[in-house]
Amino acid sequence: MFPLYDTIPSRKKPYMTYAIIMANVLVFLYELALSNPELQVFFFNYGIVPLRYTWKFTSNLKYLIAWKELSPIITSNPVIPFISHMFIHGGWSHIIGNMWFLWIFGDNVEDRMGHFGFLLFYIVGGLFALGFHWLFNINSPYPLVGASGAISAVMGAYFVQFWYSKIVSLVIWIVPFLVEIPAFVYLFFWFIFQILNGTFANVLGSGVAYWAHTGGFIFGMIVGSRIRRYYI
Repeated sequence: MFPLYDTIPSRKKPYMTYAIIMANVLVFLYELALSNPELQVFFFNYGIVPLRYTWKFTSNLKYLIAWKELSPIITSNPVIPFISHMFIHGGWSHIIGNMWFLWIFGDNVEDRMGHFGFLLFYIVGGLFALGFHWLFNINSPYPLVGASGAISAVMGAYFVQFWYSKIVSLVIWIVPFLVEIPAFVYLFFWFIFQILNGTFANVLGSGVAYWAHTGGFIFGMIVGSRIRRYYI
């Protein structure tokens, strides 16, 4: 089941959503120009590597050895990755999936928040999602990259602000067909799916930051509900 569009048109042009998508695409084009070794260095320098900030506070020999191997590679300013990680993607499916969801849900939320309010919400939502991910991966030596935490915040705001909308989705079962799913139902089950997968990922291991999605969505619900009360 793949979401195609929602049924609520935005009243104004979502210029900030367009700008965020464009920024992500430009960074991804830059990534494509890098060799594999260069790309790996780029991820470790401009993605968030939790161990970079926590190695001094751990006595676990495994993590100390990991940091000894990583420290010659990671040379960027330690503040920059908190923003830059939101604009880096690990492949075509990663960026296409993220930008598609931002395209579907971002315009209406930007409509409600205003252009610069939406940008601020997007960045802070991404940071909140990062913090939630960090709670479950405090000494991880692997870089976190991607816009999905910030986009999950957008989806959380959409969940409380436009719960009455419909998400037109493509379903492929014998033959493809379209179905309208209430946004409340679609996003509720998406959220539960993130929690379940995050729980199992901690046990089995996964390259997907499900807890970042969960944290971003919670942030979006909290902020979105307050803005909803203000406007309605």
